[in-house]
Amino acid sequence: MNLQINSQSYQVTSDGDTPLLWIIRDELGLTGTKYGCGLAQCGACSVLVDGEVVRSCVTPLDSVVGRQITTIEAIENDPVGKRVVTAWVKHQVPQCGYCQSGQVVAATALLKETPNPSDEEIAAAMINLCRCGTYNAIKAAVKDLSSKEGETL
Repeated sequence: MNLQINSQSYQVTSDGDTPLLWIIRDELGLTGTKYGCGLAQCGACSVLVDGEVVRSCVTPLDSVVGRQITTIEAIENDPVGKRVVTAWVKHQVPQCGYCQSGQVVAATALLKETPNPSDEEIAAAMINLCRCGTYNAIKAAVKDLSSKEGETL
């Protein structure tokens, strides 16, 4: 099977029902995407597939063949992703950092779809779990990016 991950092509021979997360981490060595719950609940494993957030721990390999997959390792190659990472640093969002790759991926997808999201849109999109409770800092970083009048994300 041919996978397009971070603008590179990879040939993998795993079963089609293998979760994408295990291909990303174990076969390709891209360890920024984390295993959290294995049930698509926490979001630590979030990646972009054709620009949409997906939980890679439950996404079968078959479903992403020929699609564009972006992991945290390449998020800064996107101008919006780069700004999200900068805002995360500015607002000192991470504490332990374990969930943050999924948080950054989710924020990037939100801001690409909705450059100036409302509080309700932020709450609906930023549903990944953070055991450290950095939700206020996450919201502040996203609000900071969305409030930049006249700037394009």
